[in-house]
Amino acid sequence: MKLFLKGDRCYSDKCAFDRRGYPPGQHGQGRRGKVSDYGIQLREKQKVKRMYGLSEKQFRLFFKRADSQKGITGTNLLVLLERRLDNVVYRLGFVNSRAQGRHFVLHSHFLVNGKRVNIPSYQIGVDDVVEVREKSRSLKSIEDALEAVVRRGLPQWLDLEKDNYKGVIKSFPMREDITMPIQEQLIVELYSK
Repeated sequence: MKLFLKGDRCYSDKCAFDRRGYPPGQHGQGRRGKVSDYGIQLREKQKVKRMYGLSEKQFRLFFKRADSQKGITGTNLLVLLERRLDNVVYRLGFVNSRAQGRHFVLHSHFLVNGKRVNIPSYQIGVDDVVEVREKSRSLKSIEDALEAVVRRGLPQWLDLEKDNYKGVIKSFPMREDITMPIQEQLIVELYSK
């Protein structure tokens, strides 16, 4: 499945998944047997972990936090993952991928409500303002990513002021706003065993 891990490259013809739709290696084109229910659930969890760039320990902590909240656990999990600072920076279009967003956040290129934040897992709240630091606005990769945001699209729960290098969180993301093909119920079933 196409996870859009390579940023802008995944939207072009150079995407490896489009070029070669089978796994790498000698046995990539061979037929595989039927996958068990556990295998399907595990694959879904691994897919989401890879998309957001999390380790198993981090992902389990997010699941525990989502499970302790009121509401549907799977939806809570996705909302918590979407609210991470590295993901919000990616969604706003300041960077081309979540991995690049994580890197830029670690190097303190962004301000949240006027304060420097260098924690990628920082949870963004409603009405928070995320902006690029004054010194970092001249970085070529940030300028290129802002040009590419038109192709990717901006979620409804975010508001971007391109000229000011600023984004505002209007509301928390709803399940309908998360357009990636994720079956969160499989992850809940896996952790509920």
